[in-house]
Amino acid sequence: MTPGQILGALLLAMVVSAASTWQVQDWRMGEKLAEQAGLHKDDLNRISMAAAAQARAEQDKRLGLEQQLAGQDQQHSKELSDAQRNQAVLRDRLATADVRLSVLLAEDPASSCNVPPTSGAVGVVHAARRAQLDPAHAQRIIAITDDGDNAIIALRACQAYVRAVAP
Repeated sequence: MTPGQILGALLLAMVVSAASTWQVQDWRMGEKLAEQAGLHKDDLNRISMAAAAQARAEQDKRLGLEQQLAGQDQQHSKELSDAQRNQAVLRDRLATADVRLSVLLAEDPASSCNVPPTSGAVGVVHAARRAQLDPAHAQRIIAITDDGDNAIIALRACQAYVRAVAP
C-alpha cells in the first residue's frame, strides 16, 4: 500500500467514525427532544385542565349569582305588587268614602276654631281634635305616599343588587 492509499484509508475511517458518532449523537438528542416534548405536552395538559376548572368555577359562581339575583328580583317584584295593591285598595276606599283621612289639630287656646272631633273615629290619640281632609287632597296624599313606597322598594332592590354583585 502506498502512503496515499493509507492516508485515504485513514481519512475514510475518520469520516465513517465521525458519521457514526453524529448518528449516535443525533439519536440521543432525538430521545432528549422527544422526552422534553412529552414533558411539555404534560405541562400544557395540566395548564389547560387548571384553566378549564377555573372557568367552570367562575361559571358556577356566575350562575349562583344569577339565581340569587333572580330570587331577589322576584321578592322585590312581589313587594312592589303588594304595595301597589294596598295603595289601590286604599284609594278605592277613599273614593267610596269608606275611609276618610284626617289630621290632628293643634291645641291652641287662643284660636276660635272649634272643629269637633269625628264621631266614632278610631285612632291612637284619644280626645284629640281632628279635621277630615277633602277627598281630592287625600287622593293626592295617597299618590305621593304610593310614589314614596315605590321609590323605597326600588332603592332596596338596587341596594340588594349592589350587595350581591360587589360583596
